[in-house]
Amino acid sequence: MIDETHFSESEPDDVAIDERSEASAYVHEIDESFEVDKPRIERAVREILLAIGENPEREGLLETPARVARMYAELFQGLNQDPAKHLQKFFTEKYDSMVIVRDVEFHSMCEHHLLPFSGKVHIGYIPQGRVVGLSKLARVVETVSRRPQLQERMTETIADLLKNELGALGVGVVVEATHSCMTLRGVKKPGSYCVTSAMKGTFRSNAKTRAEFLNLALKK
Repeated sequence: MIDETHFSESEPDDVAIDERSEASAYVHEIDESFEVDKPRIERAVREILLAIGENPEREGLLETPARVARMYAELFQGLNQDPAKHLQKFFTEKYDSMVIVRDVEFHSMCEHHLLPFSGKVHIGYIPQGRVVGLSKLARVVETVSRRPQLQERMTETIADLLKNELGALGVGVVVEATHSCMTLRGVKKPGSYCVTSAMKGTFRSNAKTRAEFLNLALKK
């Protein structure tokens, strides 16, 4: 299971960023009883509208803060959900060949600009006596993606979960995604994709196993 510890709001930003790598700096204590503070989001959205020179009192914007608050509650619902719980129910099966689930669609939010990135996840693993329902893999992707996220971290997190929770002999995860922060702003390059991969166990140590997975997972 992923070891996650909560960041205190009072912790100085320079400590959080300068003394730790960005990947290791993402720590959060999962609290499934937590409820999103929607009124606080509404106030923040109203301030943003004022800051850009808009009038939050005009008809088209009157309910926008509330809509955004409900949207954020939905988009970030995975932040206080433990994705490992989807892998707790497994089946004992004598099967030691590759299992692959391709093209699991996801939508997430880039933590740098709070703009969406979306795409597909391809997952493969070689069981060691434990297999899970295929829908559980999709639920893991859904939970992990519903957080302020980095594609690189998301890829590693999914792979680590399968390796640790199922005790799989090997795990491979490939994520293909397009990022709004690259297509809508900045360099504005629509059509560009980011591809990340994480290989664990035999998928990392055995070139033939890795090649088989990539060939099957990325086969168009």
